[in-house]
Amino acid sequence: METASGMESFVKEALKHSNLRDDRLEIKEDKTIEESFRLPRIVVVGCGGAGNNTINRLCNIGIAGADTIAVNTDGVHLSAITAGKKILIGKTLTKGLGAGGFPEVGERAAELSRDEFEEIFEDADLVFITAGMGGGTGTGAAPIIAEAAKSKGAIVVGMVSTPFRVERSRVSTAEDGVEWLRRKADTVIVLDNNKLLDYVPNLPIEQSFGVMDQLIAETIKGLTETITQPSLINLDYADVKTIMNCGGLAVMLVGEMDGQERSEDAIRRVLSHPLLDVDYSGATGCLLHITGGGDLTLRDAEAMAEAITYEIATGANVIWGARIREDFEGKARILAIMTGVHSEQVLGPDVGRNRSKLDAMIGRTGGRGKVPKRDDFIIDRVI
Repeated sequence: METASGMESFVKEALKHSNLRDDRLEIKEDKTIEESFRLPRIVVVGCGGAGNNTINRLCNIGIAGADTIAVNTDGVHLSAITAGKKILIGKTLTKGLGAGGFPEVGERAAELSRDEFEEIFEDADLVFITAGMGGGTGTGAAPIIAEAAKSKGAIVVGMVSTPFRVERSRVSTAEDGVEWLRRKADTVIVLDNNKLLDYVPNLPIEQSFGVMDQLIAETIKGLTETITQPSLINLDYADVKTIMNCGGLAVMLVGEMDGQERSEDAIRRVLSHPLLDVDYSGATGCLLHITGGGDLTLRDAEAMAEAITYEIATGANVIWGARIREDFEGKARILAIMTGVHSEQVLGPDVGRNRSKLDAMIGRTGGRGKVPKRDDFIIDRVI
Protein backbone atom coordinates (compact mmCIF):
# COMPACT_ATOMS: atom_id res chain seq x y z
CA MET A 1 0.00 0.00 0.00
CA GLU A 2 1.39 3.38 -1.05
CA THR A 3 0.95 6.33 1.32
CA ALA A 4 2.26 9.86 1.47
CA SER A 5 5.33 10.44 3.64
CA GLY A 6 4.47 11.14 7.27
CA MET A 7 1.00 9.60 7.02
CA GLU A 8 1.86 5.96 7.74
CA SER A 9 0.78 5.93 11.39
CA PHE A 10 -2.52 7.63 10.64
CA VAL A 11 -3.25 5.14 7.86
CA LYS A 12 -2.39 2.13 10.03
CA GLU A 13 -4.60 3.36 12.84
CA ALA A 14 -7.47 4.06 10.44
CA LEU A 15 -7.19 0.58 8.91
CA LYS A 16 -7.17 -0.98 12.37
CA HIS A 17 -10.58 0.57 13.02
CA SER A 18 -11.92 0.43 9.45
CA ASN A 19 -14.74 -1.89 10.50
CA LEU A 20 -16.21 0.97 12.53
CA ARG A 21 -17.06 2.82 9.34
CA ASP A 22 -18.96 -0.20 8.05
CA ASP A 23 -20.86 -0.41 11.35
CA ARG A 24 -21.93 3.21 11.04
CA LEU A 25 -23.32 2.52 7.58
CA GLU A 26 -25.77 -0.06 8.87
CA ILE A 27 -29.33 1.16 9.34
CA LYS A 28 -30.12 0.69 13.03
CA GLU A 29 -33.23 1.54 14.96
CA ASP A 30 -32.94 4.80 16.83
CA LYS A 31 -36.29 6.03 18.09
CA THR A 32 -35.01 9.51 18.92
CA ILE A 33 -33.73 10.08 15.38
CA GLU A 34 -36.67 8.34 13.71
CA GLU A 35 -39.07 10.75 15.41
CA SER A 36 -37.16 13.70 13.92
CA PHE A 37 -37.13 12.69 10.26
CA ARG A 38 -38.54 10.34 7.66
CA LEU A 39 -36.97 8.87 4.59
CA PRO A 40 -38.05 10.62 1.39
CA ARG A 41 -40.94 8.93 -0.36
CA ILE A 42 -39.98 8.00 -3.91
CA VAL A 43 -42.54 6.91 -6.50
CA VAL A 44 -41.73 5.37 -9.88
CA VAL A 45 -44.50 5.52 -12.49
CA GLY A 46 -44.37 3.68 -15.82
CA CYS A 47 -46.74 5.03 -18.50
CA GLY A 48 -47.82 3.02 -21.53
CA GLY A 49 -46.19 -0.09 -22.95
CA ALA A 50 -42.54 0.99 -22.72
CA GLY A 51 -42.99 2.48 -19.26
CA ASN A 52 -44.76 -0.65 -18.03
CA ASN A 53 -41.93 -2.83 -19.33
CA THR A 54 -39.45 -0.77 -17.33
CA ILE A 55 -41.55 -1.09 -14.17
CA ASN A 56 -41.78 -4.84 -14.74
CA ARG A 57 -38.00 -5.11 -15.04
CA LEU A 58 -37.46 -2.85 -12.04
CA CYS A 59 -39.66 -5.08 -9.89
CA ASN A 60 -37.89 -8.19 -11.15
CA ILE A 61 -34.41 -6.92 -10.26
CA GLY A 62 -35.74 -5.52 -6.99
CA ILE A 63 -35.71 -1.96 -5.68
CA ALA A 64 -35.53 -0.80 -2.07
CA GLY A 65 -37.19 2.41 -0.96
CA ALA A 66 -39.61 3.19 -3.80
CA ASP A 67 -43.25 2.58 -4.71
CA THR A 68 -43.79 1.26 -8.25
CA ILE A 69 -46.89 2.07 -10.29
CA ALA A 70 -47.80 0.85 -13.79
CA VAL A 71 -50.27 2.99 -15.76
CA ASN A 72 -51.81 1.97 -19.07
CA THR A 73 -54.89 2.13 -21.28
CA ASP A 74 -54.18 -1.42 -22.49
CA GLY A 75 -55.67 -3.87 -20.00
CA VAL A 76 -54.11 -6.97 -21.54
CA HIS A 77 -50.57 -5.60 -21.35
CA LEU A 78 -51.12 -4.17 -17.88
CA SER A 79 -52.33 -7.52 -16.54
CA ALA A 80 -49.00 -9.13 -17.51
CA ILE A 81 -46.92 -6.54 -15.61
CA THR A 82 -45.49 -6.88 -12.10
CA ALA A 83 -45.89 -3.65 -10.12
CA GLY A 84 -46.69 -2.46 -6.62
CA LYS A 85 -49.84 -0.85 -8.00
CA LYS A 86 -51.56 -0.98 -11.40
CA ILE A 87 -53.89 1.68 -12.77
CA LEU A 88 -55.98 1.09 -15.90
CA ILE A 89 -56.82 4.61 -17.03
CA GLY A 90 -59.60 5.65 -19.39
CA LYS A 91 -61.72 2.54 -18.85
CA THR A 92 -64.86 4.30 -20.09
CA LEU A 93 -62.93 5.91 -22.93
CA THR A 94 -60.94 3.02 -24.40
CA LYS A 95 -62.63 -0.02 -22.81
CA GLY A 96 -59.15 -1.20 -21.85
CA LEU A 97 -58.12 -1.62 -25.49
CA GLY A 98 -55.35 1.00 -25.63
CA ALA A 99 -54.96 4.51 -27.02
CA GLY A 100 -54.41 3.47 -30.64
CA GLY A 101 -51.27 5.58 -30.91
CA PHE A 102 -53.17 8.84 -30.30
CA PRO A 103 -51.63 11.03 -27.57
CA GLU A 104 -54.93 12.90 -27.23
CA VAL A 105 -56.54 9.66 -26.03
CA GLY A 106 -53.74 9.02 -23.54
CA GLU A 107 -54.05 12.57 -22.26
CA ARG A 108 -57.81 12.36 -21.80
CA ALA A 109 -57.53 8.96 -20.10
CA ALA A 110 -55.03 10.36 -17.59
CA GLU A 111 -57.20 13.42 -16.97
CA LEU A 112 -60.07 11.14 -15.97
CA SER A 113 -57.81 9.68 -13.25
CA ARG A 114 -56.19 12.95 -12.15
CA ASP A 115 -57.80 12.85 -8.69
CA GLU A 116 -56.43 9.35 -8.11
CA PHE A 117 -52.94 10.43 -9.13
CA GLU A 118 -53.03 13.48 -6.88
CA GLU A 119 -54.03 11.26 -3.96
CA ILE A 120 -51.14 8.87 -4.70
CA PHE A 121 -48.64 11.76 -4.80
CA GLU A 122 -49.96 13.42 -1.63
CA ASP A 123 -46.76 12.86 0.38
CA ALA A 124 -44.33 12.03 -2.43
CA ASP A 125 -40.94 13.79 -2.44
CA LEU A 126 -39.45 12.48 -5.69
CA VAL A 127 -41.37 11.03 -8.64
CA PHE A 128 -39.77 9.28 -11.60
CA ILE A 129 -41.98 9.00 -14.69
CA THR A 130 -40.78 6.62 -17.38
CA ALA A 131 -42.39 6.26 -20.80
CA GLY A 132 -41.73 5.72 -24.47
CA MET A 133 -42.39 8.86 -26.50
CA GLY A 134 -44.17 8.60 -29.85
CA GLY A 135 -47.13 6.40 -28.99
CA GLY A 136 -50.48 7.20 -27.42
CA THR A 137 -50.55 6.43 -23.71
CA GLY A 138 -46.98 7.31 -22.74
CA THR A 139 -46.84 10.51 -24.78
CA GLY A 140 -50.26 11.75 -23.71
CA ALA A 141 -50.46 10.56 -20.10
CA ALA A 142 -46.93 11.29 -18.83
CA PRO A 143 -47.30 15.11 -18.82
CA ILE A 144 -50.65 14.91 -17.00
CA ILE A 145 -49.18 12.60 -14.35
CA ALA A 146 -46.15 14.91 -14.02
CA GLU A 147 -48.47 17.85 -13.51
CA ALA A 148 -50.39 15.97 -10.81
CA ALA A 149 -47.14 15.13 -8.99
CA LYS A 150 -45.88 18.72 -9.22
CA SER A 151 -49.15 20.01 -7.79
CA LYS A 152 -48.37 18.03 -4.62
CA GLY A 153 -44.89 19.49 -4.28
CA ALA A 154 -42.81 16.57 -5.57
CA ILE A 155 -39.65 16.88 -7.65
CA VAL A 156 -40.55 15.21 -10.96
CA VAL A 157 -37.97 13.54 -13.19
CA GLY A 158 -39.02 12.11 -16.55
CA MET A 159 -36.99 9.29 -18.13
CA VAL A 160 -38.21 8.75 -21.67
CA SER A 161 -37.01 6.94 -24.78
CA THR A 162 -37.46 8.20 -28.33
CA PRO A 163 -38.23 6.08 -31.43
CA PHE A 164 -35.95 4.84 -34.18
CA ARG A 165 -35.49 7.25 -37.08
CA VAL A 166 -37.38 4.95 -39.46
CA GLU A 167 -40.53 5.44 -37.36
CA ARG A 168 -41.10 8.83 -38.97
CA SER A 169 -44.59 9.63 -37.71
CA ARG A 170 -43.68 8.51 -34.18
CA VAL A 171 -40.51 10.64 -34.22
CA SER A 172 -42.43 13.88 -34.73
CA THR A 173 -44.99 12.89 -32.11
CA ALA A 174 -42.16 12.04 -29.71
CA GLU A 175 -40.53 15.46 -30.19
CA ASP A 176 -43.76 17.19 -29.27
CA GLY A 177 -44.30 14.85 -26.33
CA VAL A 178 -40.82 15.48 -24.91
CA GLU A 179 -41.36 19.23 -25.10
CA TRP A 180 -44.71 19.02 -23.35
CA LEU A 181 -43.32 16.76 -20.62
CA ARG A 182 -40.32 19.09 -20.22
CA ARG A 183 -42.72 21.90 -19.36
CA LYS A 184 -44.55 19.83 -16.77
CA ALA A 185 -41.60 18.05 -15.09
CA ASP A 186 -38.51 19.49 -13.40
CA THR A 187 -36.06 17.47 -15.50
CA VAL A 188 -36.51 15.17 -18.48
CA ILE A 189 -33.78 12.64 -19.27
CA VAL A 190 -34.07 11.62 -22.92
CA LEU A 191 -32.67 8.30 -24.15
CA ASP A 192 -32.45 7.76 -27.90
CA ASN A 193 -33.28 4.24 -29.09
CA ASN A 194 -31.03 4.83 -32.12
CA LYS A 195 -28.08 4.85 -29.73
CA LEU A 196 -28.74 1.17 -29.07
CA LEU A 197 -27.09 0.58 -32.44
CA ASP A 198 -23.81 1.82 -30.93
CA TYR A 199 -24.01 -0.68 -28.08
CA VAL A 200 -25.90 -3.76 -29.29
CA PRO A 201 -26.10 -3.59 -33.11
CA ASN A 202 -26.37 -7.34 -33.59
CA LEU A 203 -28.84 -8.29 -30.88
CA PRO A 204 -32.38 -9.37 -31.84
CA ILE A 205 -34.74 -6.41 -31.64
CA GLU A 206 -36.66 -7.70 -28.61
CA GLN A 207 -33.45 -8.15 -26.65
CA SER A 208 -32.23 -4.71 -27.76
CA PHE A 209 -35.31 -3.06 -26.27
CA GLY A 210 -34.65 -5.11 -23.15
CA VAL A 211 -31.26 -3.39 -22.87
CA MET A 212 -32.98 0.02 -22.78
CA ASP A 213 -35.49 -1.23 -20.19
CA GLN A 214 -32.63 -2.56 -18.08
CA LEU A 215 -30.67 0.69 -18.39
CA ILE A 216 -33.59 2.84 -17.24
CA ALA A 217 -34.48 0.40 -14.47
CA GLU A 218 -30.89 0.18 -13.17
CA THR A 219 -30.58 3.98 -13.22
CA ILE A 220 -33.73 4.52 -11.19
CA LYS A 221 -32.75 1.71 -8.83
CA GLY A 222 -29.25 3.15 -8.38
CA LEU A 223 -30.45 6.68 -7.65
CA THR A 224 -33.25 5.51 -5.36
CA GLU A 225 -31.12 3.17 -3.28
CA THR A 226 -28.32 5.73 -3.05
CA ILE A 227 -30.81 8.13 -1.46
CA THR A 228 -32.53 5.60 0.80
CA GLN A 229 -29.68 3.19 1.63
CA PRO A 230 -26.27 3.80 3.28
CA SER A 231 -23.49 4.69 0.84
CA LEU A 232 -19.74 5.30 1.00
CA ILE A 233 -20.25 8.89 -0.19
CA ASN A 234 -23.90 9.75 0.25
CA LEU A 235 -26.18 11.35 -2.30
CA ASP A 236 -29.18 12.48 -0.31
CA TYR A 237 -32.57 13.73 -1.43
CA ALA A 238 -31.48 17.35 -1.08
CA ASP A 239 -28.58 16.69 -3.49
CA VAL A 240 -30.88 15.20 -6.11
CA LYS A 241 -33.36 18.04 -5.63
CA THR A 242 -30.61 20.63 -6.12
CA ILE A 243 -29.59 19.18 -9.49
CA MET A 244 -33.01 18.14 -10.80
CA ASN A 245 -35.07 21.15 -9.73
CA CYS A 246 -35.72 23.05 -12.97
CA GLY A 247 -32.97 21.05 -14.68
CA GLY A 248 -34.74 21.12 -18.05
CA LEU A 249 -33.44 18.74 -20.69
CA ALA A 250 -30.93 16.19 -19.42
CA VAL A 251 -28.72 13.45 -20.84
CA MET A 252 -27.41 10.32 -19.19
CA LEU A 253 -23.96 8.84 -19.64
CA VAL A 254 -23.20 5.39 -18.31
CA GLY A 255 -20.25 3.05 -18.54
CA GLU A 256 -18.55 0.13 -16.86
CA MET A 257 -14.88 -0.79 -16.70
CA ASP A 258 -12.79 -3.46 -15.05
CA GLY A 259 -9.87 -2.93 -12.71
CA GLN A 260 -7.37 -2.70 -15.58
CA GLU A 261 -9.15 0.22 -17.24
CA ARG A 262 -9.35 2.81 -14.51
CA SER A 263 -7.35 5.50 -16.25
CA GLU A 264 -8.89 8.80 -17.33
CA ASP A 265 -8.47 7.90 -21.01
CA ALA A 266 -10.28 4.60 -20.50
CA ILE A 267 -13.09 6.29 -18.60
CA ARG A 268 -13.54 8.89 -21.33
CA ARG A 269 -13.57 6.15 -23.96
CA VAL A 270 -16.22 4.17 -22.10
CA LEU A 271 -18.39 7.29 -21.73
CA SER A 272 -17.86 8.69 -25.23
CA HIS A 273 -21.32 7.61 -26.42
CA PRO A 274 -24.04 9.47 -24.52
CA LEU A 275 -27.57 8.16 -25.04
CA LEU A 276 -28.58 11.36 -26.82
CA ASP A 277 -26.67 13.62 -29.23
CA VAL A 278 -26.08 16.67 -27.09
CA ASP A 279 -23.66 19.45 -26.35
CA TYR A 280 -23.15 18.97 -22.63
CA SER A 281 -20.25 21.41 -22.34
CA GLY A 282 -22.82 24.00 -21.24
CA ALA A 283 -24.53 21.73 -18.71
CA THR A 284 -25.74 23.59 -15.65
CA GLY A 285 -25.64 20.59 -13.33
CA CYS A 286 -24.18 17.11 -13.02
CA LEU A 287 -25.31 14.31 -10.73
CA LEU A 288 -22.53 11.73 -10.70
CA HIS A 289 -22.67 8.34 -9.03
CA ILE A 290 -19.93 5.72 -8.88
CA THR A 291 -20.48 2.09 -7.92
CA GLY A 292 -17.54 -0.19 -7.20
CA GLY A 293 -16.37 -3.17 -5.20
CA GLY A 294 -14.38 -3.23 -2.00
CA ASP A 295 -11.24 -2.55 -4.04
CA LEU A 296 -12.47 0.88 -5.16
CA THR A 297 -9.93 3.46 -3.96
CA LEU A 298 -10.34 7.16 -3.30
CA ARG A 299 -7.93 7.84 -6.18
CA ASP A 300 -10.05 5.71 -8.52
CA ALA A 301 -13.22 7.52 -7.53
CA GLU A 302 -11.65 10.97 -7.89
CA ALA A 303 -10.19 10.11 -11.30
CA MET A 304 -13.58 8.94 -12.53
CA ALA A 305 -15.30 12.09 -11.28
CA GLU A 306 -12.62 14.27 -12.88
CA ALA A 307 -12.78 12.44 -16.20
CA ILE A 308 -16.52 12.81 -16.59
CA THR A 309 -16.71 16.46 -15.53
CA TYR A 310 -13.64 17.91 -17.22
CA GLU A 311 -15.58 19.11 -20.30
CA ILE A 312 -18.53 20.79 -18.61
CA ALA A 313 -18.69 24.46 -17.66
CA THR A 314 -16.61 25.49 -14.66
CA GLY A 315 -19.66 27.03 -13.03
CA ALA A 316 -21.76 23.86 -13.26
CA ASN A 317 -23.09 22.44 -10.02
CA VAL A 318 -21.50 18.98 -9.64
CA ILE A 319 -22.65 16.62 -6.89
CA TRP A 320 -21.24 13.12 -6.68
CA GLY A 321 -21.52 10.03 -4.57
CA ALA A 322 -20.08 6.52 -4.38
CA ARG A 323 -21.41 3.18 -3.24
CA ILE A 324 -19.73 -0.17 -2.55
CA ARG A 325 -21.43 -3.37 -3.73
CA GLU A 326 -20.06 -6.86 -3.24
CA ASP A 327 -21.04 -7.91 -6.77
CA PHE A 328 -18.86 -5.11 -8.23
CA GLU A 329 -15.55 -6.48 -7.01
CA GLY A 330 -12.91 -5.80 -9.67
CA LYS A 331 -15.07 -3.43 -11.71
CA ALA A 332 -16.77 -0.06 -11.51
CA ARG A 333 -19.78 1.68 -13.01
CA ILE A 334 -20.20 5.39 -13.62
CA LEU A 335 -23.59 7.04 -13.99
CA ALA A 336 -23.74 10.73 -14.86
CA ILE A 337 -26.84 12.83 -15.44
CA MET A 338 -26.11 16.20 -17.05
CA THR A 339 -28.90 18.77 -16.75
CA GLY A 340 -29.51 21.97 -18.69
CA VAL A 341 -28.10 20.60 -21.96
CA HIS A 342 -29.01 21.33 -25.60
CA SER A 343 -29.74 18.80 -28.32
CA GLU A 344 -30.48 19.00 -32.03
CA GLN A 345 -32.88 16.08 -31.60
CA VAL A 346 -35.16 17.64 -29.01
CA LEU A 347 -35.90 21.08 -27.65
CA GLY A 348 -33.63 22.52 -24.99
CA PRO A 349 -34.58 25.05 -22.30
CA ASP A 350 -34.81 27.84 -24.91
CA VAL A 351 -37.32 27.02 -27.62
CA GLY A 352 -37.66 28.79 -30.91
CA ARG A 353 -39.65 31.71 -32.20
CA ASN A 354 -43.04 30.00 -31.79
CA ARG A 355 -42.70 29.68 -28.01
CA SER A 356 -45.75 31.86 -27.37
CA LYS A 357 -47.95 29.67 -29.55
CA LEU A 358 -46.83 26.54 -27.71
CA ASP A 359 -47.40 28.29 -24.38
CA ALA A 360 -50.95 29.06 -25.41
CA MET A 361 -51.58 25.45 -26.36
CA ILE A 362 -50.24 23.67 -23.29
CA GLY A 363 -50.52 26.41 -20.68
CA ARG A 364 -47.77 28.49 -19.11
CA THR A 365 -48.81 27.68 -15.54
CA GLY A 366 -50.23 24.20 -15.65
CA GLY A 367 -52.99 24.69 -18.20
CA ARG A 368 -54.67 21.62 -19.54
CA GLY A 369 -54.40 22.30 -23.24
CA LYS A 370 -54.54 19.47 -25.75
CA VAL A 371 -51.45 17.56 -26.84
CA PRO A 372 -49.70 19.65 -29.51
CA LYS A 373 -49.64 18.22 -33.02
CA ARG A 374 -46.67 18.46 -35.34
CA ASP A 375 -48.52 20.66 -37.84
CA ASP A 376 -49.56 23.17 -35.17
CA PHE A 377 -46.16 24.77 -34.79
CA ILE A 378 -42.64 24.85 -36.21
CA ILE A 379 -39.71 23.84 -34.06
CA ASP A 380 -36.50 25.84 -34.30
CA ARG A 381 -33.61 23.43 -33.82
CA VAL A 382 -30.85 24.24 -31.37
CA ILE A 383 -27.72 24.30 -33.51
